[in-house]
Amino acid sequence: MPIRVRTGGPADAPAILGLLDGAVAWLVERGHPDQWGTTPWSTSPAAVERIHRYATDYLVRIAEVDGRPAGCCILAEEPPPYAPPVDERELYVRSLVTDRALKGSGVGAALIDDARAETARRGIGLLRVDCYAGNQGRLVAQYQRLGFTPSDTFTVHPAGAGPWHGQVLEQRL
Repeated sequence: MPIRVRTGGPADAPAILGLLDGAVAWLVERGHPDQWGTTPWSTSPAAVERIHRYATDYLVRIAEVDGRPAGCCILAEEPPPYAPPVDERELYVRSLVTDRALKGSGVGAALIDDARAETARRGIGLLRVDCYAGNQGRLVAQYQRLGFTPSDTFTVHPAGAGPWHGQVLEQRL
């Protein structure tokens, strides 16, 4: 199954929201609503605005399989406000989501490979990402399999929800 990664932008926001909605449904079906809740991203005005802002302000990379979006990685040279800052230039994975119907097909790995290449192309030596630390650390372990090392932990307190525990991971290039 060939995976093609291309640069995206604001026109891809509906596809990104569709991928996020699919991930929420997949997590809820498996009894893991703590990661992203139970509300589809596309029905939340704040989430829709965030994705449109990301698609305008940051580098959007879309993975395609058979000509349709299969995953998305959003990269920025600044971390989100909850992530501990570093004293060097970095590229930060602000969002990574894949089509859950293609789980295990290498879409996520292809997007991380692409992020590594972009990091190197910019002459940056540090690639960071954060993820949900719950669910027995399964997502943390996935990023470790992709070559990342855990660095910092953090907790955010979303409105109307309990605390969300996260893990920052890094990879030196």
